[in-house]
Amino acid sequence: EVQLVESGGGLVQPGGSLRLSCTASGFIFSSNAMNWVRQAPGKELEWISNISSDGYWKNYADSVKGRFTISRDNARNTLYLQLNSLKTEDTAMYYCQKASVRGQGTQVTVSS
Repeated sequence: EVQLVESGGGLVQPGGSLRLSCTASGFIFSSNAMNWVRQAPGKELEWISNISSDGYWKNYADSVKGRFTISRDNARNTLYLQLNSLKTEDTAMYYCQKASVRGQGTQVTVSS
């Protein structure tokens, strides 16, 4: 069974940083591309980044490009998302995703 467990969210002031983690199990993590998506209250799910299985290829939504960085550690079965220069509009539940499977999410709240 595929399991994805996100962590690292929290309350941060505008301009601050957070590092999200996603620990994966139940599948061969190193053979799979992975995604980060987010959902703000009252809004649709938004794709924000993905990374190839070997970590070489990375893509970002325009809304986060230059501020967020995706990475992975295949030895630890862990996906990361570094969030810098956070804005109030980044407030959302953040999920890691493999195909159609998501974890329970971690809440990021950006507020002064």
